[in-house]
Amino acid sequence: MKVLVIGGSVFLGRAVVEEALARGHEVTTFNRGRSRPDVPGAEAVRGDREVRADLERLAEGRSWDIVVDTSGYVPRVVGESARALSGHAGVYAFVSSVSAVDGFPGNPAGEDPDGWPCAPGAGSDDGDYGVLKAGCERAVEQGFDGAVVTVRPGVILGPGERVGRLPWWLTRISKGGRVLAPGDPEARLQLVDARDVAIFTLDLAERGTSGRFLVSGPAGGAGFGEWLELCARVTGSGAELVWVDDDFLVEQGAGTFVELPLWSGPSSAGDANFWRVPTARAEAAGLRVRPLAETVGDTWAWLREIPEGEREFGKHGMAAEKEAGILAAWAARSA
Repeated sequence: MKVLVIGGSVFLGRAVVEEALARGHEVTTFNRGRSRPDVPGAEAVRGDREVRADLERLAEGRSWDIVVDTSGYVPRVVGESARALSGHAGVYAFVSSVSAVDGFPGNPAGEDPDGWPCAPGAGSDDGDYGVLKAGCERAVEQGFDGAVVTVRPGVILGPGERVGRLPWWLTRISKGGRVLAPGDPEARLQLVDARDVAIFTLDLAERGTSGRFLVSGPAGGAGFGEWLELCARVTGSGAELVWVDDDFLVEQGAGTFVELPLWSGPSSAGDANFWRVPTARAEAAGLRVRPLAETVGDTWAWLREIPEGEREFGKHGMAAEKEAGILAAWAARSA
């Protein structure tokens, strides 16, 4: 098949390109060429999806079986892409997010719920990440004349991750010593490898499937403790995980999700369903999630080739001084 990937040079987009090439597809990527080099074997078309003339140049005289859009965040921009490619492809696969589900995570995510209220012509200032993703979904559904499949992933990890969640934990634990481990080691996580999202998205698109699919690891999956123990095991650092309870961390001003990646803190009504994403529909459609140990091991193998000073953590991670202070306060309280 002929596959067009909007983006395609980093993380999930790169995983889609690599998987499509492995299947023998003819792959074109469309991006600005500013992030990373494109995957060898793919035809790279340079352009900016926010520039209509670039989209028209991309589509002129060409067609594809599948479009996979891994880099759509603003409804107005995504709508332009969908309209420009309408009639030039049979299937448009849009990578959205579980955050697009109306009311999530305060309310449970259903298998086929509407997204947050957001117009398909909304701009970047018209909502937060999840709201805008919902508008992007509508922009594709209304602007593309063909099959539209929407993939709504939860937390994505794996080699090439630029958000910095797993890379930060691996880097911190690889240094050894006493490591602040947040909250309850039995707290369940739902994590999915970018490569599995790529495989599933292409499977759906190749079949011409339409509809929305929540994509995540299994509910009640690995515990936080198991996850961090895997990090310690693959790095071989001999780090000692020191578990500090939720309430104490809040008292010490520890930040959830970002400062201590994926730690959600004490349960609250606002995020009660974050790790309870139903995936039965996706599993029935063929979703398979590899063991977390494989994701952690492969991510460390990728990460260790990058000098620590060049690793990308985004805003993720706690300063060493703050971590040491909390551990000292916890030890004094427990004495």
